[in-house]
Amino acid sequence: MEPEVLRVEALYKRFGPVEVLRGVDLFLYPGEVLALVGDNGAGKSTLIKNISGVYQPDAGEIYLNGQSITLASPRAARALGIETVYQDLALAEDLTVGANIFLGREPVRRLLGFLPVIDNHTIRIETGNLLRRIESHIPQMARSVGSLSGGQRQAVAIARALYWRAKVVILDEPTAALAVMERENVIRLARRLAAQGVGVIYIGHNLIEILEVADRIAVMYLGRIVYVTKSKDTHQQEIIRYMTGPVVAAGNDLSSEEG
Repeated sequence: MEPEVLRVEALYKRFGPVEVLRGVDLFLYPGEVLALVGDNGAGKSTLIKNISGVYQPDAGEIYLNGQSITLASPRAARALGIETVYQDLALAEDLTVGANIFLGREPVRRLLGFLPVIDNHTIRIETGNLLRRIESHIPQMARSVGSLSGGQRQAVAIARALYWRAKVVILDEPTAALAVMERENVIRLARRLAAQGVGVIYIGHNLIEILEVADRIAVMYLGRIVYVTKSKDTHQQEIIRYMTGPVVAAGNDLSSEEG
């Protein structure tokens, strides 16, 4: 097994008198999908916002490729290779697929040898190659992302993370409100990300879906990771047992169960 791409150690986060994260330990390998599940209020959103630079922890460490990192902002996280795909996707709906993939990082060419302009030809070529790489059926010439379906928009956000060589991609409930066929496509894209060597954290509530997409599953309860297991070694009822109460199985090492 390769060294972890991401490790979280003893992470704490408090909002006023409320301690939301209470010593979270978590690790992620490159090329795996780790599902993060838990009931509402378990701390999942706060954890991923600490990993993605939205919040800064009150205590604890985050390591990327073995190096301790400080994430002052989402921009700092992206610069290090941590991308987050939220439910609202943060896409510019009036722009094309290619413009969204390259937004803020557009290639530039020199007009007349000195005038910098956006290189739209390169954007079209690179976007076409990328869509073929992920085997996504998105119309390359779509006039805007706003004209795409929910699943196609998810594909654009995932493709953007892949193109910019993300080391870790966090998918925050990526199939919420999608039709069955589109959910299957998003699951396929998550597995394709992992196949490219990316570490994927997949947050969701649909346990059938979670068991299908994930290599390992980590369950949160009241601000802690209380259960970590390989997907093939568990089932829905066992996951629910940990999601709904402080059950600790004998011999279950919550922080370091090997994948």
